[in-house]
Amino acid sequence: MSPQKPIFIGTDEIALQLEKLRKSTSEPLAGLFGPNTMTWRVSRESALFLGAGRALLLQLAHPWVAHAIAEHSRTLGDRIGRFHRTFDLTFTMIFGTLDQAVGAALRLHRRHAAIDGLLPNAIGTFAKGSAYRANEVAALRWVHSTLLETTIVVHDLILTPLTADERDRLYAESRKYGALFGIPEDLMPDQWADFVAYNEAMLSSNTLTVGDTAREVAAEIFAPQQAGWKMPRWYLDLTAHLLPKTLCSAFSFDYGQVEREGAERAIAWIRWFYPMLPPSLRYVGPYHEAVGRLAGRTVPDHLTQWLNRMWIGRRQLR
Repeated sequence: MSPQKPIFIGTDEIALQLEKLRKSTSEPLAGLFGPNTMTWRVSRESALFLGAGRALLLQLAHPWVAHAIAEHSRTLGDRIGRFHRTFDLTFTMIFGTLDQAVGAALRLHRRHAAIDGLLPNAIGTFAKGSAYRANEVAALRWVHSTLLETTIVVHDLILTPLTADERDRLYAESRKYGALFGIPEDLMPDQWADFVAYNEAMLSSNTLTVGDTAREVAAEIFAPQQAGWKMPRWYLDLTAHLLPKTLCSAFSFDYGQVEREGAERAIAWIRWFYPMLPPSLRYVGPYHEAVGRLAGRTVPDHLTQWLNRMWIGRRQLR
């Protein structure tokens, strides 16, 4: 898969996508999705965080993403802040009102607009000195893909797997989520089967090439040198277990019998424990806030505020 001519999403393009979303939304208070969608049903599960490491590594495998994070992100120096900012944007897009979702999309676009640079070395299909920009369709499409595909992988690992019809519905809804990134509808896979084919093509191509920059960023996140920060061993084992094995090797992740058994123990324990959690704790705070909003509550209850602080670093969505 050779790189195509870059297509950049500017102010006019994101405005066009967001206007289309506004016109297609019948219940602005419920936002772009709502309580009867697969997106709310799946995204409310706090267990999806188990795939965060996998999604990040898949993104880092794209040289543009790796260099953008290395040169422009505060991830390495402010991990908790990054966690909160990422989930604040994600959950606002999914569980926020229409205005909140659009506002989050505009904030993300402005943040991406400030991220550009030149690749210092040739890597994969990209030449030395080639320009990268965060608001480029192919890179945005890959990031969107990693989030959706990882969501389904983790959901089906821990809970009852989605049926073919449920996957189709979830993918169809995810195209709205892609539009919030600014990705035009005609530049996204049409259906679930096309999405699967796109992922397989990307994973087998040299568009995804793990270079020194990607490995350095991954090492700083998963095995940082500074004292006081240590990722749990079971989470590292699980991340390696979920990652495509070619990328696991490329990132120099250990995955032998010991790591496999560690991941399998973690999966077995989570499968047993997680379904027994009450919905008040099992589902993420922004979901509870959205349900309360539709019931007429303008301020989340105390438990929801506490959950929101944990997930997005604030008591309620913006």
